[in-house]
Amino acid sequence: MHGSVHVERGVRVSVAPGARVVLEDGCRLGERCRIEANGGTVRIGPGARIGERAVLVADAGIDVGSGCDVGGWAVIADADPAFADAAAVTRVGDGARIGMHASVLAGATVAPGDVVAPYETRAPRRSA
Repeated sequence: MHGSVHVERGVRVSVAPGARVVLEDGCRLGERCRIEANGGTVRIGPGARIGERAVLVADAGIDVGSGCDVGGWAVIADADPAFADAAAVTRVGDGARIGMHASVLAGATVAPGDVVAPYETRAPRRSA
């Protein structure tokens, strides 16, 4: 953990051997949010906010850029147990906003300043 990080009550962070969680200056972890680093690195950029009960689960890695706002109950994951595809790093660019109950799935990239609407699912484009 770097410098000043604001953590609400009930936050749960679990880090498996060989994985890492990096919390940058000024980030905020909302009440009962959960970060699970099973592999790779989960990085929450400076000034980013993770909302209440949001869930981040990483096998390969998740990068949340500076100043991002991840809404309550949102999910960011880098693996999908329903598909045989390998885990792929998931990236949320600086200043992006992820709405409440939205999902950003394995291998997806949210561009800097982009908005993922509430209840929207953002997944990488798959070729046919």
